Amino acid sequence: MFRVDNDKLVFHYDAEELWIEPWGDNALRIRATKNHSMPKENWSLLQIDSRKAQIVLEEEYATITNGKIKAVISHLGKIMVYNQKGELLLEEYSRNRRDILDPKCSALEVEAREFKPITGGDYQLTWRLESVRPDEKIYGMGQYQQPYLDLKGMDLELAHRNSQASVPFALSSLGYGLLWNNPSVGRVVFGKNIMSYEASSTEALDCWIVAGDSPAEIEQAYAKVTGTVPMMPEYGLGFWQCKLRYQTQEELLEVAREYKRRGLSIDVIVVDFFHWPKQGEWKFDPVYWPDPEAMVKELKQMGIELMVSIWPTVDKTGENYEEMLEKGYLIRTEKGFRVGLDFQGATIHFDATNPEAREYVWEKAKKHYYDKGIRIFWLDEAEPEYTVYDFDNYRYYLGSNLHIGNLYPREYARAFYEGMQREGQGNIVNLVRCAWAGSQKYGALVWSGDIASSFESMRNQLMAGLNMGIAGIPWWTTDIGGFHGGDPNDEKFRELFVRWFQWGTFCPVMRLHGDREPRQPQYGTSGGASCCSGADNEVWSYGEQVYDICVKYMNIREKLRDYTRKLMKEAHEIGTPVMRTMFYQFPDDEKCWELSDDEYMYGDRYLVAPVLYAGAKEREVYLPKGCSWRMLESGSVFEGGTIIKVALTLESMPVFERL
Repeated sequence: MFRVDNDKLVFHYDAEELWIEPWGDNALRIRATKNHSMPKENWSLLQIDSRKAQIVLEEEYATITNGKIKAVISHLGKIMVYNQKGELLLEEYSRNRRDILDPKCSALEVEAREFKPITGGDYQLTWRLESVRPDEKIYGMGQYQQPYLDLKGMDLELAHRNSQASVPFALSSLGYGLLWNNPSVGRVVFGKNIMSYEASSTEALDCWIVAGDSPAEIEQAYAKVTGTVPMMPEYGLGFWQCKLRYQTQEELLEVAREYKRRGLSIDVIVVDFFHWPKQGEWKFDPVYWPDPEAMVKELKQMGIELMVSIWPTVDKTGENYEEMLEKGYLIRTEKGFRVGLDFQGATIHFDATNPEAREYVWEKAKKHYYDKGIRIFWLDEAEPEYTVYDFDNYRYYLGSNLHIGNLYPREYARAFYEGMQREGQGNIVNLVRCAWAGSQKYGALVWSGDIASSFESMRNQLMAGLNMGIAGIPWWTTDIGGFHGGDPNDEKFRELFVRWFQWGTFCPVMRLHGDREPRQPQYGTSGGASCCSGADNEVWSYGEQVYDICVKYMNIREKLRDYTRKLMKEAHEIGTPVMRTMFYQFPDDEKCWELSDDEYMYGDRYLVAPVLYAGAKEREVYLPKGCSWRMLESGSVFEGGTIIKVALTLESMPVFERL
């Protein structure tokens, strides 16, 4: 029943084998399977040295203790997890009559670890947990389009979609963090009666649990076992200019020149999608981008880096399709017409889970982009959203099956990270639409996808950014102004744009982007010219009043450069979020756990209170106790531990400096 194998506590009952072992400080990894052997993959977890655990075997139970965390297994396999104070953190939800002395003995016959066999050898897995306390608060889990920071009571899909990123690390107010270390498509429910994790197709249950005395301690322990971001390059600290989309080399250069003529600081300008002849031909279309090397050279002389969009889709009529098909570098379908995305051509994604395919795509990008001086890559369309509705084909669409469904975006970023590492480039930025646990170590800067241009959407993005930070992704950004629609001549949209721009100044990366109205006409007949662009989206496109406000906040961002660099260094070294929830920075202030969904900390010094509603004339701000706060705009000083009302003008957003 119980045994010790090296430093693992092993439990065997019937067809199931369960392992619990130390994995980092104050942490345990739990695995269980009904296969003949435990899978060898570590998925997002790094192999690290751990202190020797204390394991005790008794007749009725066994325990394993690693620092501040202890797991207890009953003689029939039920798991309970405690901290060093003896407080219950997690308890499996089991309702059966196997142990009639269990206080929760029940005739319901519900298993805590339920493995349902499916065709192909995998299992549909459900792991059920008690809701230890109904007032527990849960944060993290990645990016979801909803207005909730606290996820208790939420039902979340574990799958990637455009603007949704599943990064399944949860931080609890009870003092633990839990990583669902399973890249399967699935679901999690943080109910008040039952909490459950589901994997649609997997070989094993695999999770990592850490106990800690503060959110920061838990977050840093998580970063140690999954990796930290590289050091953010200098160009990541300032302002980025982007739109959908610059259609020609001259158009892009003229925008960059205008920023310089106006004396505005700009670090990055972006070439968006369909600058190529066909998808899967990773190069500039010579008709509209005749001299990329000269373009890059001129931009660098202006102090501007060029970011180029890369798609993983390969057009069936493109120059690389047949070779990639022959070598097995494309994802597959079980039967029928092989197509993953029908947009500007019938295409199929390359298989980023294949190391040889990753190297092939990098070598193409190196030849046509990197060797021409481009160092920043926008890895777009990484999320496998297009066949989610087709359950049977979805598994083959990913090149394997559902049990690695959420791994694709991470492996896509890995292709470019590893390629640039081979070129000796240490500080790497890959702008990606989606991520999974561990993506951060491949230089993943996640942006929140193609979102609506509305105040409701803006409120959702604030929640998304804060929970992504908790989920271990400190590099995060959003399209300033939203992506879909928005007319620069519309006064209502101008208000939204201003409020988003002000907030974007205090995001990890400040990036202007969007598909504005009215759309521009088709400008050519070949290559990507049939994919039309949106209206102008530069800071001078919104009228003089908005322009003056934008210049003010661009200058604020520049003044923050040294401070932002410090925050990026902390993220690189210990995994600290750049955008921090109030309770993360002030865990001993109970109000910061209650009133933390519309304000946050930019690092440890600045409290940011975005204006999240149209026409707002004032807003309340809670100033945490234990220090004084100075309002940046007025210089007024306030004592902490109070809620104040701030009068609002369009020209400014409430920001307070901690004294």
